[in-house]
Amino acid sequence: MTLASLGYIGVRSTRIDDWRLFAIGLLGMQQVDAGGTTRAFRMDDRRQRLIVSGSDGDGLEFMGWEVESPAALDALAGRLENAGVAVTLEAAALADERHVARLVSFHDPEGNRVEVFCGPALADAPFRPGRAISGFKTGSLGMGHAVLHARDVDVLLPFYRDLLGFRVTDYGLKPFKLYFFHLNGRHHSFAMVGSGRQGMHHFMVELNSLDDVGQGYDLAQLEQGRVAYTLGRHSNDHMTSFYANSPSGFFVEYGWGARVIDPQTWEAHETYDGPSYWGHERLYLAEDSPDRARLREMRLDAARRGMRAADPVSSCAWLDSVVANE
Repeated sequence: MTLASLGYIGVRSTRIDDWRLFAIGLLGMQQVDAGGTTRAFRMDDRRQRLIVSGSDGDGLEFMGWEVESPAALDALAGRLENAGVAVTLEAAALADERHVARLVSFHDPEGNRVEVFCGPALADAPFRPGRAISGFKTGSLGMGHAVLHARDVDVLLPFYRDLLGFRVTDYGLKPFKLYFFHLNGRHHSFAMVGSGRQGMHHFMVELNSLDDVGQGYDLAQLEQGRVAYTLGRHSNDHMTSFYANSPSGFFVEYGWGARVIDPQTWEAHETYDGPSYWGHERLYLAEDSPDRARLREMRLDAARRGMRAADPVSSCAWLDSVVANE
């Protein structure tokens, strides 16, 4: 597998000051750059993970996917070019702006800009969150995950799966096509939803503590219209999360406790339950919306059948032994 993880996301927005308040005050990221019309934010030991530029329009500007070496980058670029995809080896100036050693770019069949890089730069100082959180779950799992709207899933699927090397984790075919893909132990680093639209549906960041998510949920509820999906638990990756309306019009999922898979042994399969075992009421949809009612009935059906997700495995053997003895 060539790609290793989601490295960074770029967003364009006419509301960069709103993005600053959102990224710092709600998500808990650290602002690291306030130059010109660009704002960059940290989540961990990387120099940046989220880049917001004051470009015209609002939405996804680019996704940055990491590979492990220059050789892997060259191999991927060659494979794309042999398939007729125009690949640009970006100048050193842009690589410096992204804080990476080397960088190529291209567009997927629906026009989304994709960047692939190697050699990410590390920050000189420890991460300082914008609010009191325990931190983000990143490392080898990457920044989180990105989900795209797709006008035609059947066009995007071979591009991401066969050319870029994403592995299918699971998928649903009704009432619309929905595919989830993994690169590492994260259940999915990428997904596409056949909504008939184009652009970003949401990106997800995972926290180290459920309390981080709960306290974020409290903060989000203080803002009129900020919560897009109520707190809930997904049926495929077992993430407990809520979704917030971002200043650019797409969603940001704020979650904890997702399952970690073994990419060497995982087998792709079709899913029928979900997308949530409970919660995730779509507040952004009208109360009488058929789609909102259908999704509500799906999770109520899961509840009637007693569907459950396995709780995250504890990392503290001592605490487990105390609880067992009690």
